[in-house]
Amino acid sequence: MAQVAFERVSKIYPDGTRAVNDINLEIRDGEFMVLVGPSGCGKTTALRMVAGLEEISEGALKIGDRIVNHVPSRDRDIAMVFQSYALYPHLSVYENIAFGLRLRKMSKQEIDERVQRAASVLGLEDYLKRKPRALSGGQRQRVAMGRAIVRQPAAFLMDEPLSNLDAKLRVQTRAEIAKLQSDLGVTTIYVTHDQIEAMTMGDRVAVMRKGELQQVDEPQTLYDRPVNLFVGGFIGSPAMNMLDATIENGGSALRAKIGEQHIALGVETLESRPALKNYVGKPVIIGIRPEDLEDAALESGAPSDRILVGRLELREALGSEIMAHFAIKAAHAETDEMKELAADVGAPDTTPQIGVREDEAVVVGRFGARSQVKTGEEVRAVVDTRALHFFDPQSGNGIYDSAKGDA
Repeated sequence: MAQVAFERVSKIYPDGTRAVNDINLEIRDGEFMVLVGPSGCGKTTALRMVAGLEEISEGALKIGDRIVNHVPSRDRDIAMVFQSYALYPHLSVYENIAFGLRLRKMSKQEIDERVQRAASVLGLEDYLKRKPRALSGGQRQRVAMGRAIVRQPAAFLMDEPLSNLDAKLRVQTRAEIAKLQSDLGVTTIYVTHDQIEAMTMGDRVAVMRKGELQQVDEPQTLYDRPVNLFVGGFIGSPAMNMLDATIENGGSALRAKIGEQHIALGVETLESRPALKNYVGKPVIIGIRPEDLEDAALESGAPSDRILVGRLELREALGSEIMAHFAIKAAHAETDEMKELAADVGAPDTTPQIGVREDEAVVVGRFGARSQVKTGEEVRAVVDTRALHFFDPQSGNGIYDSAKGDA
């Protein structure tokens, strides 16, 4: 096992495009690091530089104590699992797993021991004689994992290995990969576009945008304390509601004006974000996660100064919860980050939905299953103000504690 370190690493193509720009990142020995971001953000390019499949334009890349910028891929002691399984169709599962070991001219006994051990770990003992065409997608991915495991590399590199699986199998397989990595303790760099994969699998997650690192943290920290609009909007499903707002004095405390409505900000909000005091009378972008909105009818004694009132446009009953899409008189935040995130999920822009007026914004709330809200009727949603997020509309940075250099 070994740590992997990017030291001011960049990848510049002949036309001047910086696919990766000045990355500093250390993946600790035995750590599961996930690189996540929208398509074209540079995460796969970064992984391919570790693998030796892309030349490094600037900076130094280390595996262990060795700089490997000019070390051939075969000599880097890494194993890669690709998006496509890349199995040999004419070989059995056993032969596919053993293929790399035979190229190294290992003894038959050691090859057999390693293959049998990997098959046991991956639950493939009963499939060793089968050909890949007789396996399911999940089983084929396990064979690809087995081929990497038997090499006993210093690091695993995984490039969107679950993207070809259906949703149910993807959930199962990501749990298997996370447990396997934990059991083996091998340094792993995992690339994905799926932020749910990133949040559930990684010891730490590195969010990338336009070739640059935005934030590297444990999953819960990314969720609770995103450094900027992009990270806040990318992490979380459904995505955070981003609305234009103004911070105002509300007597003994501050309040946020959202369109024509006001939300009181409690003491706990200011304790965690003291820099908000610098924004009194100024515009901000307020972020509200769907799970921090609840049907007021289900909350006895909900304070009236922490309720958003709107009109229900869409009710999605999911059994355990209800996704309530309701319109309020307010404006969605329209920044470059928001447009980029909307484009990444296939949304053309923030144009109001059919039936929603131009002066309205649609907010998504994750309501309890007992909610009786009905389409077209008034919705009263309680806001958990302890979990609100605030961003500077100019810099896009999160508003936390100015003493720590935040906005």
